[in-house]
Amino acid sequence: MERKKRNLILLALAAWIAQLGCMATEPEVNVAQLTSKPKAYVGSEQCKTCHLEHYDSWKMTLHSRMLLDAKANQDAIVTELDPAAIRADLEKIKDSLKIPPDQFYIPKPEEVLFTIGSQWKQRYLVQKDGMLVMAPIQYNTDTGRWVNYNEDKWDKNSWILKCGGCHATGVDLEKGTFEPSVGCEACHGPGSWHVALPKSALFEKRQTVVNPAKLTPGVAVQICGSCHNRGKATKNDKAAWPVGYMPGKALETYFKSTSFAAGDKQHMYGNEFSKAHHQQYIDWKLSKHYMEGVACTSCHYVHKLGISDTRLQTKEAGSNQCLSCHTQLNQNLAHSIHSHANCVGCHMPRVVKSAESGDLHSHVFKPLLPKETLANPAIPNSCQTCHKHKDADLAQLQKQYDALARLPKPMGQSIGFISEAGGAQ
Repeated sequence: MERKKRNLILLALAAWIAQLGCMATEPEVNVAQLTSKPKAYVGSEQCKTCHLEHYDSWKMTLHSRMLLDAKANQDAIVTELDPAAIRADLEKIKDSLKIPPDQFYIPKPEEVLFTIGSQWKQRYLVQKDGMLVMAPIQYNTDTGRWVNYNEDKWDKNSWILKCGGCHATGVDLEKGTFEPSVGCEACHGPGSWHVALPKSALFEKRQTVVNPAKLTPGVAVQICGSCHNRGKATKNDKAAWPVGYMPGKALETYFKSTSFAAGDKQHMYGNEFSKAHHQQYIDWKLSKHYMEGVACTSCHYVHKLGISDTRLQTKEAGSNQCLSCHTQLNQNLAHSIHSHANCVGCHMPRVVKSAESGDLHSHVFKPLLPKETLANPAIPNSCQTCHKHKDADLAQLQKQYDALARLPKPMGQSIGFISEAGGAQ
């Protein structure tokens, strides 16, 4: 018993000495002087020292793999850059190309500085005349084929101006510096104050970075909207991302979204639904979800430990995500068309293109009916995104929908109000 008691005392003493050691080595920091300096980006590697669990969960996300250093890791390139195979694929689509396949620049593996993406497609950053540009080829991961990408102007478009702020973190346009991929500070803001402050300055330290969960939902969702969007910067007339925007600020001060009404027929349908990728925020703002405050993180997680259950980082798979909020009460009217509760199939049709046509879902959460395509053939509909109705007659489909979605007219004779005395009035 005495021995056990002695060991406990020694253990407590050791813990006390260790604590004193930590306190002794913690540097003294003048908080007022530190916070008088501008905040700077320090990189996600700095965060893992104290926030290892969050760092590890972030490493499992698509954000962390948006832009990978191919010089540090050649395996970032997911396929072979074989000129013969690439030109053979380009030959199959030569009628749509702006230059012949044999005139395409195809980078050698050692020329690739960074890879962009890999989930749906992969593009390659190279240097041309001192400027980072995207090579004119793209590998579509799901279908395993090569396609063209801006082949007539690839060496004229500055990646850092056109895309850099959303492929990387802490982009400095003057210095040309950045952290590859969408890092911690992309959503939490520059971390230099946070890193420099000692743990003893607990409350000051917490105030030096943005926690999106503590922002009002309307402002927090704009962090997602700063990149899941398309348009032009308002503070830089050459940039296509919100230069100057910081998490917690109002996005529209720094960015103007694109629209069909403004003349963007390449990326938008005539009904203002998105046809191109990374425009989920534009779609969402048209939706009932937006009106009711159902935001991105209501369905998607930003980072969590373990392997993602779905490739889209949703909390549930498929329509189970919808049914976690929307209780199915009946299967009549329009919902009698399909009895297998496929919410996504109708309300989130695959009408958006990332690599291949229809590989992404609409985020307006509204079924596109056949009558919309009948009125404007350039607008797709939910029904024909399904293989069963792919070649169906649209007029007949709309007729069938109208018949099912219409409430039957009341039959019989109406009766008057029955008074308490029992007589009709």
